[in-house]
Amino acid sequence: MFRDVYTADHDAFRETVRQFIGKEIVPNILEWETAGVVPRELYRKTAELGINGLQIAEEYGGGGVEGFRFNAVVLEETGYAAATVGGLQVHLNTVLPYFLEYANDEQKARWFPGFANGDLMTAIAMTEPGTGSDLAGMSTTAVRDGDDYVLNGAKTFITGGINADLVIVAARTEKLSDNRRKGLSLLVVEADMAGFLRGRNLDKMGLKAQDTAELVFDNVRVPAANLLGLEGDAFTMLTANLPQERLTVAIAAQATATAALNLAVDYVKDRKVFGQRVADFQNTKFVLADCATDLEAAQALVDRALIALDNGRLSVSDAAKVKLFCTENQARVIDKCLQLHGGYGYMSEYPIARLYTDARVSRIFGGTSEVMRSIISKSLNL
Repeated sequence: MFRDVYTADHDAFRETVRQFIGKEIVPNILEWETAGVVPRELYRKTAELGINGLQIAEEYGGGGVEGFRFNAVVLEETGYAAATVGGLQVHLNTVLPYFLEYANDEQKARWFPGFANGDLMTAIAMTEPGTGSDLAGMSTTAVRDGDDYVLNGAKTFITGGINADLVIVAARTEKLSDNRRKGLSLLVVEADMAGFLRGRNLDKMGLKAQDTAELVFDNVRVPAANLLGLEGDAFTMLTANLPQERLTVAIAAQATATAALNLAVDYVKDRKVFGQRVADFQNTKFVLADCATDLEAAQALVDRALIALDNGRLSVSDAAKVKLFCTENQARVIDKCLQLHGGYGYMSEYPIARLYTDARVSRIFGGTSEVMRSIISKSLNL
């Protein structure tokens, strides 16, 4: 069905991004998966294309774009190509919003040129070995000592943690009180700070080319000038960015599920069993018809949310609905499309196998499906 969320400028940008992904990314995916990380040079190339600096002000070398839809184009085209850009999407769509909203003028002048030209990559460190969705229960501490904070703790499952030059670290700057959400702050840790240690690049079942790290902070002295926003206000800041973060996951889920459908359609037209094409069996037609219909419904939900986000009206509960529906639908669609590939769908050299394993985490990161259901139920006063 016709989508009316994009303009001619978005369409022209989409074509440029599509050509770039086809030339610079798709041929290298297997190599990057083996390495467990994409090369830093990729981010300088995406910066040359203007991707990295889309929302950075022109005075810092960026595009000065307001709104999220150009970012959504990059998400979609990456998903349609069953491609990977490592930690770039988290850098642009999850981490950068904190800098855009809370960085002061000095911090913007210090960091934004590097954002725009690809010299700086970022990550955000919230999850700890003992806490997942329960952010208020984090134990990482930052104690003020003169002009510095002394940071101690450990974080895990940090997307982009190997390549990151700057890491926003959520830490407790006040002692735990009755209100566990109080006293959390965001500190920007720089790669060369003493005591900042990167652990291993975690071996995951999917997203093999996306570096995911364990990070350790051992008496790291972080200048107070690297405090992002107000001290003690991190929980509010983190919550405010959740709608965009969760919509990002939903868009990627929708795009990769669409890629799975396209792969399945192409495969069943070529593959023959019992003397006829797999596409000629009624079961195949019905399965793919169901997938196409479910994807159409998910796309409508995504597009409504995109408009709401750019208009400042996407609520936490509505974003939860979009993420829940799109990621659960992604799992169903990709599973059906892999089944139609038969045994070949289980072979790693087929993109559908990578889509299957990559998709599993969509229902976990950015808030699990169970957390999404809890948020939605609260909006119903349950």
